Amino acid sequence: MMLQGHFIDTLLDVSYRDETNVVFKCWKYFRGITAPTFFTISGLIFSYLLIKAKHSGNAEKRMRKGLVRGLMLIGIGYLLRVPIFEWLIGRFNSNFLSIDVLQCIGLSLIFIVIIYRLTCKKTLIFSVSMLLLSLVIFITEPLYRFMELSDIPKSFSNYMTKDYGSVFTILPWFGYVAFGAFIATLFYRYLERPRFKLATVSGFFIIGLALIYKSAWLFNELYYLLRIKLFEDVAYYNYLFTRLGNVLILFSLFYLFEKYIKQSLILKIGQKTLSIYVIHFIIIYGSFTGLGLYQLIGKTLVPWQAIIGAILFLTFVCFMSFYYGKTNAFVYSGIRRLIDKIKSYTS
Repeated sequence: MMLQGHFIDTLLDVSYRDETNVVFKCWKYFRGITAPTFFTISGLIFSYLLIKAKHSGNAEKRMRKGLVRGLMLIGIGYLLRVPIFEWLIGRFNSNFLSIDVLQCIGLSLIFIVIIYRLTCKKTLIFSVSMLLLSLVIFITEPLYRFMELSDIPKSFSNYMTKDYGSVFTILPWFGYVAFGAFIATLFYRYLERPRFKLATVSGFFIIGLALIYKSAWLFNELYYLLRIKLFEDVAYYNYLFTRLGNVLILFSLFYLFEKYIKQSLILKIGQKTLSIYVIHFIIIYGSFTGLGLYQLIGKTLVPWQAIIGAILFLTFVCFMSFYYGKTNAFVYSGIRRLIDKIKSYTS
């Protein structure tokens, strides 16, 4: 979804972006599910491994690893936007300080480690904290939607506002990571219970439908009952809870067909998401060199070219991640070697 979404969105001619066209409208809707799913699954997997490490007595090691990984993702996120050749000829700007997916996920992982520590590694307290935090972030979105932070350095304000070119901001996207962490606690606590899978699949599906079709109605009712303007604002721009509903339905379907997915190519691709992200970012947006498909082709493709190109692009990037990246470790190992060298010089 990420690969084809970025390819088509970046290269499809603007004249074909017709909101009245059913095909384009469906594509755009499903493309909108990608980021919420990405953030939610990141919180789920990371938190599940963190909680599981406590059971095996490795919680401290896992937390340290989580902090390092969070910092690593933030560093990679910035590195992908560094215009090396522009810097070499003396052209400097602050565009590379813009925030994207990797910085938000990296900072979110650090937040999870801190909150897990503050809750004294108590799974129940951590679970309730994550659920409440995600709900508060989503419900209060109208309060920070148009936040202006002109007096704060861009390196910090970019995490909170899109005014300077950031694609994602920590709010509201940390809300999805927090909700993923909450789901992780459910899996950890109840996974071995009888009929857990049936309850989870049906529960996710029903709650997902309710969030899509009834969450706006609920907030409207709360507004009429309590006369709190915030609830009305949420009801009339309810994309966060709607997308969360999409994510839950997607999770229910994947969990339902778990035994097939575990033996498929999807699982192998899912193990290389960082490698795939880095490779696709370089090819499309021209990281480091400033020459990518966006600069070379631009928004010029007609629909059939965009569709065929997306399929070829997806295949090529996955091939690169399998046979040249091997695993996400190729990114991690390089950065770890750099960190080790820095430590050796400073010690």
